[in-house]
Amino acid sequence: MSLETDKVEADTALRGAVVAACRELTRRDLTHGTSGNISIRRDEHSFFISPTGSVYEELESADIPLMELDGGWFGRRRPSSEWRFHRDILKARGDVGAIVHTHSRYATALACTGRGIPAFHYMVAKTGGAEIRCTPYRTFGSQELSDVAVWALGRRNACLLGNHGVIAVGADVGAALTLAGEVENLAAQYCAALALGDVKILGEAEMLRVVEKFRTYGKPEAVDVDLTFGGDELPHLR
Repeated sequence: MSLETDKVEADTALRGAVVAACRELTRRDLTHGTSGNISIRRDEHSFFISPTGSVYEELESADIPLMELDGGWFGRRRPSSEWRFHRDILKARGDVGAIVHTHSRYATALACTGRGIPAFHYMVAKTGGAEIRCTPYRTFGSQELSDVAVWALGRRNACLLGNHGVIAVGADVGAALTLAGEVENLAAQYCAALALGDVKILGEAEMLRVVEKFRTYGKPEAVDVDLTFGGDELPHLR
Protein backbone atom coordinates (compact mmCIF):
# COMPACT_ATOMS: atom_id res chain seq x y z
CA MET A 1 0.00 0.00 0.00
CA SER A 2 1.40 3.43 -0.97
CA LEU A 3 2.06 6.25 1.46
CA GLU A 4 -0.48 8.37 -0.41
CA THR A 5 -3.15 5.67 0.00
CA ASP A 6 -2.37 5.50 3.72
CA LYS A 7 -2.85 9.26 4.03
CA VAL A 8 -6.18 9.17 2.18
CA GLU A 9 -7.43 6.37 4.43
CA ALA A 10 -6.28 8.21 7.55
CA ASP A 11 -8.08 11.37 6.43
CA THR A 12 -11.24 9.41 5.65
CA ALA A 13 -11.14 7.89 9.13
CA LEU A 14 -10.75 11.30 10.79
CA ARG A 15 -13.58 12.80 8.75
CA GLY A 16 -15.75 9.83 9.67
CA ALA A 17 -14.87 10.38 13.33
CA VAL A 18 -16.11 13.97 13.10
CA VAL A 19 -19.41 12.77 11.60
CA ALA A 20 -19.84 10.11 14.29
CA ALA A 21 -19.06 12.61 17.06
CA CYS A 22 -21.56 15.14 15.67
CA ARG A 23 -24.27 12.49 15.82
CA GLU A 24 -23.24 11.72 19.39
CA LEU A 25 -24.00 15.32 20.34
CA THR A 26 -27.64 14.72 19.47
CA ARG A 27 -27.75 11.21 20.92
CA ARG A 28 -26.34 12.42 24.25
CA ASP A 29 -28.74 15.40 24.26
CA LEU A 30 -25.85 17.86 24.28
CA THR A 31 -27.19 20.02 21.49
CA HIS A 32 -30.27 20.65 19.38
CA GLY A 33 -30.75 21.13 15.66
CA THR A 34 -27.64 22.34 13.87
CA SER A 35 -26.04 24.05 16.87
CA GLY A 36 -22.64 23.00 18.15
CA ASN A 37 -19.53 21.92 16.24
CA ILE A 38 -16.57 19.55 16.47
CA SER A 39 -12.99 19.52 15.25
CA ILE A 40 -10.23 16.91 15.21
CA ARG A 41 -6.56 17.73 14.73
CA ARG A 42 -5.07 16.24 11.56
CA ASP A 43 -1.44 17.31 12.14
CA GLU A 44 0.52 20.31 13.39
CA HIS A 45 -0.74 22.41 10.48
CA SER A 46 -4.39 21.45 9.95
CA PHE A 47 -7.62 20.04 11.35
CA PHE A 48 -10.98 18.67 10.24
CA ILE A 49 -14.08 20.54 11.39
CA SER A 50 -17.83 20.04 11.06
CA PRO A 51 -19.40 22.16 8.28
CA THR A 52 -21.63 25.13 8.94
CA GLY A 53 -25.41 24.74 9.30
CA SER A 54 -25.33 20.96 9.10
CA VAL A 55 -28.05 18.43 9.89
CA TYR A 56 -25.89 15.86 11.65
CA GLU A 57 -27.84 12.80 10.57
CA GLU A 58 -27.37 13.78 6.93
CA LEU A 59 -23.60 14.33 7.10
CA GLU A 60 -21.18 12.18 5.11
CA SER A 61 -17.44 12.00 5.69
CA ALA A 62 -16.84 13.82 2.40
CA ASP A 63 -18.79 16.79 3.81
CA ILE A 64 -16.14 17.45 6.46
CA PRO A 65 -13.82 20.28 5.38
CA LEU A 66 -10.12 20.52 6.15
CA MET A 67 -8.81 23.75 7.64
CA GLU A 68 -5.26 24.95 7.89
CA LEU A 69 -4.10 26.99 10.86
CA ASP A 70 -3.53 29.98 8.57
CA GLY A 71 -7.27 30.08 7.73
CA GLY A 72 -7.25 28.25 4.40
CA TRP A 73 -9.83 25.51 3.87
CA PHE A 74 -10.58 22.70 1.44
CA GLY A 75 -13.68 20.65 0.73
CA ARG A 76 -17.20 20.74 -0.65
CA ARG A 77 -18.79 22.24 2.47
CA ARG A 78 -17.87 25.51 4.21
CA PRO A 79 -16.36 25.17 7.73
CA SER A 80 -18.33 25.94 10.89
CA SER A 81 -18.80 29.64 11.59
CA GLU A 82 -16.91 29.00 14.86
CA TRP A 83 -13.71 27.89 13.09
CA ARG A 84 -11.68 30.71 14.70
CA PHE A 85 -11.78 29.37 18.24
CA HIS A 86 -11.07 25.85 17.00
CA ARG A 87 -8.01 27.14 15.14
CA ASP A 88 -6.78 29.30 18.00
CA ILE A 89 -7.23 26.66 20.68
CA LEU A 90 -5.36 24.09 18.58
CA LYS A 91 -2.58 26.63 17.99
CA ALA A 92 -2.35 27.48 21.69
CA ARG A 93 -2.65 23.93 23.04
CA GLY A 94 -0.42 21.27 21.52
CA ASP A 95 -1.93 18.74 23.94
CA VAL A 96 -5.42 19.14 22.44
CA GLY A 97 -6.42 16.68 19.73
CA ALA A 98 -10.14 17.48 19.51
CA ILE A 99 -12.62 20.21 20.43
CA VAL A 100 -16.34 19.84 21.15
CA HIS A 101 -18.66 22.84 21.30
CA THR A 102 -22.21 22.38 22.58
CA HIS A 103 -25.29 24.36 23.56
CA SER A 104 -26.28 21.87 26.25
CA ARG A 105 -29.24 22.92 28.37
CA TYR A 106 -28.01 23.52 31.91
CA ALA A 107 -24.49 24.68 31.09
CA THR A 108 -25.91 27.17 28.59
CA ALA A 109 -28.45 28.35 31.17
CA LEU A 110 -25.59 29.12 33.57
CA ALA A 111 -23.67 30.86 30.78
CA CYS A 112 -26.73 33.02 30.09
CA THR A 113 -26.54 34.33 33.66
CA GLY A 114 -22.80 34.97 33.37
CA ARG A 115 -22.04 32.18 35.83
CA GLY A 116 -19.20 29.73 35.57
CA ILE A 117 -19.23 26.52 37.62
CA PRO A 118 -17.38 26.96 40.92
CA ALA A 119 -15.91 24.26 43.14
CA PHE A 120 -19.28 23.14 44.50
CA HIS A 121 -18.33 19.50 43.74
CA TYR A 122 -14.91 17.89 43.56
CA MET A 123 -15.67 16.56 40.04
CA VAL A 124 -15.19 20.11 38.71
CA ALA A 125 -11.49 19.26 39.00
CA LYS A 126 -11.90 16.78 36.12
CA THR A 127 -11.68 19.82 33.84
CA GLY A 128 -8.16 20.55 35.11
CA GLY A 129 -8.82 23.45 37.48
CA ALA A 130 -10.62 24.65 40.58
CA GLU A 131 -13.52 26.12 38.57
CA ILE A 132 -14.99 26.21 35.07
CA ARG A 133 -14.73 29.81 33.92
CA CYS A 134 -17.40 31.68 31.96
CA THR A 135 -16.33 34.22 29.34
CA PRO A 136 -17.98 37.58 28.73
CA TYR A 137 -20.43 37.54 25.83
CA ARG A 138 -18.91 37.99 22.39
CA THR A 139 -20.57 37.60 18.96
CA PHE A 140 -20.53 34.03 17.63
CA GLY A 141 -17.88 33.32 15.03
CA SER A 142 -15.88 36.44 15.90
CA GLN A 143 -12.20 36.78 16.72
CA GLU A 144 -13.27 38.43 19.97
CA LEU A 145 -15.08 35.23 20.97
CA SER A 146 -12.02 33.18 20.12
CA ASP A 147 -9.79 35.42 22.22
CA VAL A 148 -11.93 35.11 25.36
CA ALA A 149 -12.34 31.35 24.83
CA VAL A 150 -8.57 30.83 24.70
CA TRP A 151 -8.24 32.95 27.87
CA ALA A 152 -11.00 31.09 29.75
CA LEU A 153 -9.53 27.71 28.91
CA GLY A 154 -5.93 28.55 29.71
CA ARG A 155 -4.47 25.11 30.53
CA ARG A 156 -7.89 23.75 31.54
CA ASN A 157 -10.09 21.53 29.42
CA ALA A 158 -13.50 23.22 29.56
CA CYS A 159 -15.10 26.63 29.76
CA LEU A 160 -18.50 28.26 29.32
CA LEU A 161 -19.10 30.95 26.71
CA GLY A 162 -21.23 33.80 28.03
CA ASN A 163 -24.81 33.75 26.66
CA HIS A 164 -23.73 30.98 24.31
CA GLY A 165 -22.61 27.48 25.35
CA VAL A 166 -19.72 25.16 26.23
CA ILE A 167 -16.25 24.29 24.93
CA ALA A 168 -14.65 21.00 25.98
CA VAL A 169 -11.28 19.77 24.72
CA GLY A 170 -9.38 16.52 24.97
CA ALA A 171 -6.51 14.46 23.65
CA ASP A 172 -9.01 12.83 21.28
CA VAL A 173 -12.62 13.30 20.31
CA GLY A 174 -13.85 10.60 22.69
CA ALA A 175 -12.28 12.38 25.64
CA ALA A 176 -13.68 15.75 24.55
CA LEU A 177 -17.19 14.33 24.13
CA THR A 178 -17.05 12.66 27.53
CA LEU A 179 -15.93 15.89 29.16
CA ALA A 180 -18.71 17.86 27.46
CA GLY A 181 -21.15 15.42 29.06
CA GLU A 182 -19.42 15.79 32.45
CA VAL A 183 -19.73 19.59 32.22
CA GLU A 184 -23.44 19.34 31.45
CA ASN A 185 -23.98 16.95 34.37
CA LEU A 186 -22.12 19.30 36.72
CA ALA A 187 -24.15 22.23 35.41
CA ALA A 188 -27.40 20.40 36.10
CA GLN A 189 -26.25 19.56 39.63
CA TYR A 190 -25.14 23.14 40.25
CA CYS A 191 -28.47 24.52 39.02
CA ALA A 192 -30.25 22.15 41.43
CA ALA A 193 -27.97 23.21 44.28
CA LEU A 194 -28.58 26.90 43.51
CA ALA A 195 -32.33 26.26 43.66
CA LEU A 196 -31.92 24.79 47.14
CA GLY A 197 -29.68 27.69 48.22
CA ASP A 198 -26.56 28.06 50.39
CA VAL A 199 -24.20 26.13 48.07
CA LYS A 200 -21.02 25.03 49.85
CA ILE A 201 -17.87 25.79 47.85
CA LEU A 202 -14.74 23.70 48.31
CA GLY A 203 -11.46 25.49 49.04
CA GLU A 204 -8.79 26.02 46.40
CA ALA A 205 -6.22 23.87 48.22
CA GLU A 206 -8.59 20.89 48.22
CA MET A 207 -9.45 21.38 44.55
CA LEU A 208 -5.78 21.48 43.59
CA ARG A 209 -5.29 18.27 45.58
CA VAL A 210 -8.12 16.65 43.61
CA VAL A 211 -6.73 17.95 40.29
CA GLU A 212 -3.50 16.09 41.11
CA LYS A 213 -5.38 12.92 42.06
CA PHE A 214 -7.22 12.99 38.72
CA ARG A 215 -3.90 12.98 36.85
CA THR A 216 -3.50 9.30 37.80
CA TYR A 217 -7.17 8.37 38.26
CA GLY A 218 -7.95 5.02 36.61
CA LYS A 219 -4.30 4.41 35.66
CA PRO A 220 -2.35 1.30 36.70
CA GLU A 221 0.54 3.41 37.98
CA ALA A 222 -1.66 5.22 40.53
CA VAL A 223 -0.19 4.85 44.02
CA ASP A 224 -2.26 3.95 47.08
CA VAL A 225 -0.09 2.98 50.07
CA ASP A 226 -2.98 1.11 51.67
CA LEU A 227 -3.44 -1.26 48.70
CA THR A 228 -1.41 -4.47 48.36
CA PHE A 229 -1.44 -6.37 45.06
CA GLY A 230 -1.74 -10.12 45.54
CA GLY A 231 -1.46 -11.34 41.95
CA ASP A 232 -3.70 -12.01 38.95
CA GLU A 233 -5.07 -15.31 40.26
CA LEU A 234 -7.88 -15.31 42.79
CA PRO A 235 -7.02 -16.92 46.16
CA HIS A 236 -8.72 -20.13 47.29
CA LEU A 237 -11.77 -19.77 49.51
CA ARG A 238 -10.97 -19.97 53.19
